[in-house]
Amino acid sequence: MSEILNKLSGQGVSVWLDDISRERLRTGNLEQLIREKNVVGVTSNPTIFASALSKGDAYDQQMHDLAVRGVEVGEAVRAITTYDIRWAADVLRPVYDATNGVDGRVSLEVDPRLARDTDKTVAEARALWWLVDRPNLFIKIPATVEGLPAITQAIGEGISVNVTLIFSLERYRAVMDAWLAGLEAAQAKGLNLATIESVASFFVSRVDTEIDKRLDQLGKAELKGQAGIANARLAYAAFEEVMASERWQRLRAAGARPQRPLWASTGVKNPEYSDTMYVDQLVAPGTVNTMPEKTLDAVADHARVTGDTVRPYYEQAWNTMAALKDAGVDYDDVVRVLEDEGVEKFEASWNELLESVRKNLVP
Repeated sequence: MSEILNKLSGQGVSVWLDDISRERLRTGNLEQLIREKNVVGVTSNPTIFASALSKGDAYDQQMHDLAVRGVEVGEAVRAITTYDIRWAADVLRPVYDATNGVDGRVSLEVDPRLARDTDKTVAEARALWWLVDRPNLFIKIPATVEGLPAITQAIGEGISVNVTLIFSLERYRAVMDAWLAGLEAAQAKGLNLATIESVASFFVSRVDTEIDKRLDQLGKAELKGQAGIANARLAYAAFEEVMASERWQRLRAAGARPQRPLWASTGVKNPEYSDTMYVDQLVAPGTVNTMPEKTLDAVADHARVTGDTVRPYYEQAWNTMAALKDAGVDYDDVVRVLEDEGVEKFEASWNELLESVRKNLVP
C-alpha cells in the first residue's frame, strides 16, 4: 500500500480509477490496484471504451459471437460495455460490502448522443440499470439542462446516479436540487433511500485549459493554473451549504446519503504544473477523486497530502474568481463552451466506438 494514498484515504477522499478495459480485468490488474493503490471505485466514459477496444485482442471472441448472431451495432456496444462493467462491479463488490455501499462503485455512461433529450436519457438509464443488474452500479447522466429532470427521474426510481460534465457553480447547484427532488420522489414512493447513492462529477483540469488559453490572449499569464482548483473549492462550499439545509436534514433523517462531490478531469494537461495538483490541492472529507492511472501513480509516488486543502481556502478561491473576472475572463461563456465541447467530445468518442465495433463485427 502506498503511504501517500493511505494518507489521502484517511482524509476522507475515496480514490477511484478513471479507466476500464477487459485487458485490465482479465489480467487481475484492477484487483491489484485495489490491493496496492487504495482504489475503491471505477469510472468509465465513451473515450475510455473506444481506447480499450482499439488495443489487443480481449474483445475478439465476443465480437465474433455478436457478429455470428447478427446483433445490431448499437446493441453490440451495449453488450460489450455492460459485460466489462458487470465484471468490474463484481471485482469491487467486496469494497462495496465493506463500505456499506458507499464505495466499490462502477460508473457507466448513457449514450452521449442523448444528452439533450430527457426522455431518451431516462429510458437509456433504465435499460443500462437492468442490463448490468448490480447494486454497485452508477449510471452516468450529463448535467445538461435536459439532463437535470432525467437525474430527478432516475433517482426517484431508485437508480444510483453519477452526474457528469459539471463545470459551473450554478449548474452544480441545479444538480444538487435535481438530486434532492429525486430523493423526495423516491421517499414518496416508499423506496429505501439508503440504497440510492449519487456522486456529482465536477470537472477540474478542463477549466484551467480553457481559462489559461483566454488569459494568454488577455496578457494575464500570472493568473494561469488557478481557476480549476478555485472553482472546485467553491463547489465544495456550495455542497456544504446544501448539507446544512433543512431540506437535506429531513431526507437524511429518512435514511438518505449525501451526494458526494467527485473531482473529475484530474489529469494535469499542462506539463508546467505539478502532476498531482488536482489531487493534493482538493483534499476534503466526503469527496471522491477519480484519476487516470498516470495520475494515480504520480500521487502514490510524490503527492503532498497535508490535510484539508479546500475549506481553509474559500476566501482565496473567491478572490481568484474575482481576479479572473477583472482580467476579462467571461466565466459564463467559459462553462458554456466547456459543456458543449464535453458533450461533443463524448459524442465523437461514441461514434468512434460504434465504428470500431461495426468494422470488427466479422463472423
